[in-house]
Amino acid sequence: MDNRTLTLDQIQDFKGKYPKQLWYLFFSEMWERFCFYGMRGMLTFFMIHQLMFNEKDANLQYGATQAFVYAFTFIGGLFADKILGFRKSLFWGGILMIVGSCILAYDPHRFFFLGISFTIIGTGFFKPNISTMVGSLYRNSDDRRDAGFSLFYSGINIGALLGGYLCVAIGKGQVLSSLIPADHTWNVAFSLAAVVMTISLVTFLFTQKTLGPIGLSPLLPKPVANQGMESDTIFSGDPKVAGPAAPGRSRKWYEYVVYLGSLALIPVIMAMVSKTEYTNYFMWTIGPLTLVYLFYEMSKCTPAERKKLGAALVFIIFSIFFWGIYEQSGGSLSVFAAENLSDKMLGFLHLDPNGVNNAANALFVIILAPVIGVLWLWMSKRRIEPNTVVKFGLGFVFLALAYYVFYATRFFADAKGVTSLDVFTVAYLVVTIGELCLSPIGLSIMTKLSPGRLQGMMMGMWFLASAYGQYVAGLVGASLAEVKEGKTYSLIEKLQIYTDGYFMLALYALGAGVLLIIISPIVRKMMQEVK
Repeated sequence: MDNRTLTLDQIQDFKGKYPKQLWYLFFSEMWERFCFYGMRGMLTFFMIHQLMFNEKDANLQYGATQAFVYAFTFIGGLFADKILGFRKSLFWGGILMIVGSCILAYDPHRFFFLGISFTIIGTGFFKPNISTMVGSLYRNSDDRRDAGFSLFYSGINIGALLGGYLCVAIGKGQVLSSLIPADHTWNVAFSLAAVVMTISLVTFLFTQKTLGPIGLSPLLPKPVANQGMESDTIFSGDPKVAGPAAPGRSRKWYEYVVYLGSLALIPVIMAMVSKTEYTNYFMWTIGPLTLVYLFYEMSKCTPAERKKLGAALVFIIFSIFFWGIYEQSGGSLSVFAAENLSDKMLGFLHLDPNGVNNAANALFVIILAPVIGVLWLWMSKRRIEPNTVVKFGLGFVFLALAYYVFYATRFFADAKGVTSLDVFTVAYLVVTIGELCLSPIGLSIMTKLSPGRLQGMMMGMWFLASAYGQYVAGLVGASLAEVKEGKTYSLIEKLQIYTDGYFMLALYALGAGVLLIIISPIVRKMMQEVK
């Protein structure tokens, strides 16, 4: 059958465990994640060692940058829902990310905040929409959805693994140092992000025809259910609720306004990211406004839909606390890895500690995500699978255990305060188990609990919660670094300061997990038939 005439029913009526479109989407997302995690892994180290920020300011700057990245996923999801559709939004975001990476590749010292600003807005348009399209590959009642998102999560982390290790290692001169001049290592590291992002967009261009009606603009005529559709027929989650058709000329103008408006925001984002006090104003504003808009949309929903959206909001609020603790990886743990970790693993491997910090989680996701996905399927068939709320609670419990292991690295340190890379890596293994109980399931549950017309917005809200988590992570990292100002501390003292902080984070994570498990019956009732 011609891919251009595929209907939604034909796509969702796939055989086996996974639809073929899932593989195409995760290849596009895999390279985008290389770009994103490569950039993320470089930020704090580059600011401290190249831009000469102090550790407190670098942590705040990291938190601000990542917060804006995830905050703009809400805006990207909103414009995809209302105007662009998921496909055009994804493509426009990819172009902006390529431009930002090229700017940084040209001169990362002079144009750091300009390049970062392009990347922030680009990620906002790209990230929420590809996950929403994955959700559209499944019927709401399909038990294979969680396993599909787990596989998707595993596949894209190949990009996170490669980007997280290679970019910072190249920038520091640890990899390909014989081929790259010492004064150009960071230029090459940032240019690598641009190259792989280009691969991501090309992959999507050549495979999007297999998506049938999924991800096209909601302003074109809504399709007729169960009939063949031309390649320009538009769908935004559910053909029964696709948006009203808009005249071709008006539709184009709406799209042009989105494109030009996003470019006009570049200098605004530059100012807000470069001055972290503006981030405080933004975060105290965007959250309440988002909730007001959500409640407005909920007022137009049925009572059953409102209950489901309320349950989704519970997951979103708890995820803020999860990511606020989890995302120390790009901030305080990056500093901890650079200063307090040995470069030996298993007694004989010499690895860059920052590279391990950036890439270990992705490696464990690749290994464990398919296993956990199959485990959920196995438990489901035997009717012993924990419900989604309990899975979330378990995510916090494992997160608490992981940060206790980060704390326990102090017991393996030598007299100088340099501790075991092996124990540090075990902590990431435990972190990953917690993440896999929460993050891919969170992506899945947002698509299950959201009406089709609001799926892009709700996916954006899920990532907006991550923005607040990143913001909180930056504040936590800065508080750990702040105690070192005005005094020179030894490595052993720094080890004690950071690990004391990780112990407190373990307690907070454990408390949140226990609370979520206690209230799980109430949330389950709000979710109704959704599992």
